Amino acid sequence: MGTIKCTDLCKNYRQKKVLDNVNLTIEDGKIYGLIGRNGAGKTTLLSIISAQNPASSGDVTLDGEQIWENEKALSDIFFSREFSANTMSGANNLKVKEYLKYAQCFLKNWDNDYANELLARFGLDKNQSINKLSKGMMSMVTIVVALASKAKFTFLDEPAAGLDVVARNDFYRLLIEEYTQSGRTFVISTHIIDEASDIFEEVIIVNNQKIALKENTAELLERAYHISGNKEDVDKMLTQNPDIEVFDTQNLGRSKGISILTAKNKCLTATEKLSVQPMTLQNLFVAICEEGR
Repeated sequence: MGTIKCTDLCKNYRQKKVLDNVNLTIEDGKIYGLIGRNGAGKTTLLSIISAQNPASSGDVTLDGEQIWENEKALSDIFFSREFSANTMSGANNLKVKEYLKYAQCFLKNWDNDYANELLARFGLDKNQSINKLSKGMMSMVTIVVALASKAKFTFLDEPAAGLDVVARNDFYRLLIEEYTQSGRTFVISTHIIDEASDIFEEVIIVNNQKIALKENTAELLERAYHISGNKEDVDKMLTQNPDIEVFDTQNLGRSKGISILTAKNKCLTATEKLSVQPMTLQNLFVAICEEGR
């Protein structure tokens, strides 16, 4: 068992607040989707949880123990970060085989046979310099290291960036296979939302430097609807259902459209006067961000 807890986590860069009193629990044995707009704080959050970046205030613990400068706790956590295609220094200067060798030195559960198997599957040349790879190939390297790390808690930052649709499908298949066999916890930060939503057991939405929502993905989508109709009829429905949470109201003349979340275990059906449509995770995310603006 294992549980990572973030308590009142804040991060500031000079006068800019990047994370604002974030409270989050990550349990083992789940695949989480971490979604948010550019600059919402997703990468910063993962870097703090993996102790690559200090918090300005607040705590991060694994099973009650502080993670910062805790070698035992950190041996179970790995954050596979996205390479910058524009950077010609640091890890980008290494050959693929050199980067994997460094990973092997620092990751106690490293599976070298699995890493080589993944290299062959993706068609990666281990003698190639990382800075000479395409964007998609760089993403494949981060995927190889993340999966072969065998870390109990594994975070991936935009792993599908630059991958074509066939490679993305291959990645999702590999992820599910590894999760099924090992029961590891994965947190995946991505902008490719609907395509990946089926593999997320839980989704975490970051908006305005805070956790806007964290919920089982299937249960969340069961109560997410877009309702439209005559403004008076929509308003009447809202009055009759005060437990509905409304996001992103759109008015067009006498018509009105709203994106909503119902209470749990409560379903809505269309009527003669109202259109009721289920929402995708991406549409719900956009509605939450629009409401936050």
